[in-house]
Amino acid sequence: MQFGLAPPAAGCQGGPVTPLAFEAITARLAAWTFPVGIEGVVGIASGGVVPAALVAQRLGVGLKVLALNYRDDANVPRHEEPRLLAPVPDLGTWRRVLLVDDVYVSGKSWHAARRLLPAEVVVLPFVLKGKAEFALIRDVEGCVQWPWKAW
Repeated sequence: MQFGLAPPAAGCQGGPVTPLAFEAITARLAAWTFPVGIEGVVGIASGGVVPAALVAQRLGVGLKVLALNYRDDANVPRHEEPRLLAPVPDLGTWRRVLLVDDVYVSGKSWHAARRLLPAEVVVLPFVLKGKAEFALIRDVEGCVQWPWKAW
């Protein structure tokens, strides 16, 4: 899928930024085979909120948000470890969830979020972009510009 290139962004150390079309993302989501039995979606804020909302809508399940901060707007780590910014959401009766973020770079945010969720809950990963089998977009190198984020 070709998206085109945009000017460099602050978080890309001068490299190109690939703008992603909303329609291309939702088309990929529509074709993605999600695990069965997902009872809810947890989005890692702030970057994972829109992706998590799209996934929850696609699956017809509820959405909760877990607010962590690790990287700044330039995609550079601002803390040694991700920091919790708000109380961990109560998952209620959910026992099988997708933990969703926008990108998977080092995995620090995703793993920190996982550690904050109850151990008895099965937590499966999903990200929009990254070099992992659970990433929707694996064929775009470097930084991307999400259609819902103005730089």
